[in-house]
Amino acid sequence: MVQTFSRRSGLYIIFFVSIFLLISILTAVQPAYRFSSDVLNSWTQEMDSTIFYHLITMENRAYKQSFPEGEAEIPKLSDVFFELTSNVKPTDPRTLFGNEIPGFSIFDSQLLMASDNDFTHFPIESNPPLEEVLRDREAVLEEDEETEETEDTEEEETENEQTTGDRDVVFIYNTHNRESFLPHLPNETDPDGAMHGEINITKVSDHLAEELERLGIGTQVDDTDFGELLNERGMGYHQSYEVSRDIVAEAVAGNQEIQYVFDLHRDALRRDKTTQTIEGEDYAKILFVIGTGHPDYEKNLKVATELHGLIEEAYPGLSRGVFQKDGSSGNGVYNQDMVDNALLIEFGGVDNTMEELYRSADALAEVFSDYYWDAEAVQSDS
Repeated sequence: MVQTFSRRSGLYIIFFVSIFLLISILTAVQPAYRFSSDVLNSWTQEMDSTIFYHLITMENRAYKQSFPEGEAEIPKLSDVFFELTSNVKPTDPRTLFGNEIPGFSIFDSQLLMASDNDFTHFPIESNPPLEEVLRDREAVLEEDEETEETEDTEEEETENEQTTGDRDVVFIYNTHNRESFLPHLPNETDPDGAMHGEINITKVSDHLAEELERLGIGTQVDDTDFGELLNERGMGYHQSYEVSRDIVAEAVAGNQEIQYVFDLHRDALRRDKTTQTIEGEDYAKILFVIGTGHPDYEKNLKVATELHGLIEEAYPGLSRGVFQKDGSSGNGVYNQDMVDNALLIEFGGVDNTMEELYRSADALAEVFSDYYWDAEAVQSDS
């Protein structure tokens, strides 16, 4: 037994020394003949990180206690070699079928989940024809539902010691501004038909802006009807980000104080995936979407990840996580290359109500306010 373990350990050491020697040789040759660092980085990322933990335990057995029960077995060298040479992981069917089945690459996106972590929780983006988006529909929004949150805000309003004054440091817009919600569309049952010109995601943007303003954070909201703008320009719904990009560029150029840019959407997933009950009240879940199709996406990813963690502390289960999406199955940039701290935020799904959405907007405003003022305090001290 000891001899077998020693032989296996020796093979592992020889294997990894060979890999690092090979990498050293490849990076030492002339630039014309070497692999790019991105290729090498992508290749080594395929290695199971637990392999390195096992190597450490060979030197110090005390580290074995950190392994969850049932995961202390050393990976087989043959499995490691197979994964490195084929890029196929037996435990992940995406690596086997991703390049063979059209459309399957959508599941190559990464989702840092707040709770359940499976493909059924990936966001779904509606992409109906533009004429369907612009079609007139009956919509209902109870007056109590419109005024209740405003009254609550007025009752809670207090004088803020911290304020951005006349500076609008947050810019909010809605690329898919007509995304609406089935509970407010009495004659509509199709999720792709949950569209309306007035009762839509823009009301959530307005509510979020009001709450941020109440907390001392100056906020600018764009009210462009991108659906109508697409129609005027003879463009399709899939070109929405091309049109909204102009608005973001104009806003940033006209206001040098903007530090954060939020593009609010709603998901096409159903209620069981987009609703969370917290202390007896239903909230529309929040999801942060980060486009990785540009070089500086990690700055936005950092902000989204930090906000996700803070939301989970204050409102457990409210955040669905951070979804990273490249251009293989969508836009992949979402105008987030134009300014630092740019986020696409999905609020709820087609089955959520405005009351639930407003609660989530209040929660996000509260968490973001603390995040913003903490960041300002750090900058002023440095």
